[in-house]
Amino acid sequence: MADFSRALDAVDCLRGRERRVERLPGGLTNINLKVTCPDLTVVVRIGQPGSELLAIDRHAEYLNSQAAADAGAGAAVLQFVEDPGLLVIEFLEGATFTDADLRHGGHLSRVAEACHRLHSGRRFVNDFNMFEIQRTYLAIVREHGFRLPPRYSEFEGKAEQIERVLSARPMTTVPCNNDLLAGNFIDDGSKLWLIDYEYSGNNESSFELGNLWSEADLAVGQLEELMEAYDGRLLRHRVARARLWGLMSKYGWTLWGSIQNSVSSIDHDFWSWAMEKYERAVAEFDGPEFELLLAQAAGDD
Repeated sequence: MADFSRALDAVDCLRGRERRVERLPGGLTNINLKVTCPDLTVVVRIGQPGSELLAIDRHAEYLNSQAAADAGAGAAVLQFVEDPGLLVIEFLEGATFTDADLRHGGHLSRVAEACHRLHSGRRFVNDFNMFEIQRTYLAIVREHGFRLPPRYSEFEGKAEQIERVLSARPMTTVPCNNDLLAGNFIDDGSKLWLIDYEYSGNNESSFELGNLWSEADLAVGQLEELMEAYDGRLLRHRVARARLWGLMSKYGWTLWGSIQNSVSSIDHDFWSWAMEKYERAVAEFDGPEFELLLAQAAGDD
């Protein structure tokens, strides 16, 4: 493992102390270290070069992580070191979720409860809009000549249709994680915690749930179960909005993968990661339910 001694010496509670350092799995824009001292255990997230192209605001991440902790949804924040870009948070003891846990573990009502906890906290310092993110990413990909999946531009018109329908009936925004992968849930046995606030910002709650549905590749019936648990009853227009947001997240995050494929120093097959999302997005854009979802999202029940 690389020597992170200099970076860790920038952390007040770790400087000059006996410590054991382990690199944690996951993290596609960070190096995540578990650092154990005799009287405390923390996670140190070290931002990697290229994150400025991905619309990551490290200072907003820090402030929003504090707000999430105050809401009882996220780990306590111990320190932020702007240069070299370190975020130090409490280590949460518990099991990290997998996609299988979300698909088969009977946890969707707990997931809805955890999201409510975050969404009920104080507002974040910034906003998140996937339509703007997707356009920003696309401009970067084109400007730098990064790889673009086949037919990508064909679906810009359909993305604009989704934006018109969802914008015609704007929903109240709440503090959202906006990147809820299975691996961002920690189960301590009684409570689910949400971690990783790189893309956090105020957003529509149905984006949060639709993005999770997309990332974990849940069945439509599971999204309905999740939305019903969150809303207290099954609202078809909310499910349709979540499905359309899930489609837009796949379409937008595809370009995230294209950028990372070109700039990241992390050893990961970003192009295959992106194409898996994109192929599912294409199937939905070309599928028979697209127009029906637009109509349902514009409705009232």
